[in-house]
Amino acid sequence: MNEHPLINETLLQMKYARVISLLAETLGIGDDRALELFYMSDTYRYLSRKMYHLHNMSDAYLVDEIILELQAKQ
Repeated sequence: MNEHPLINETLLQMKYARVISLLAETLGIGDDRALELFYMSDTYRYLSRKMYHLHNMSDAYLVDEIILELQAKQ
């Protein structure tokens, strides 16, 4: 079971929104494109599965991780 009883789902959804917004701002892209990049990232997959305690990391850290993933794919 991947659910962690101490992680509030509402707060996690709010974190997603902040990360997407910061990703859009950092990359100078629209929210729709940032949303797409976020949901296609391994970072999102690990975050949503509550793996590696990424939910404890800052929004800026998560954005940096997504950008590193994008750079690695180029």
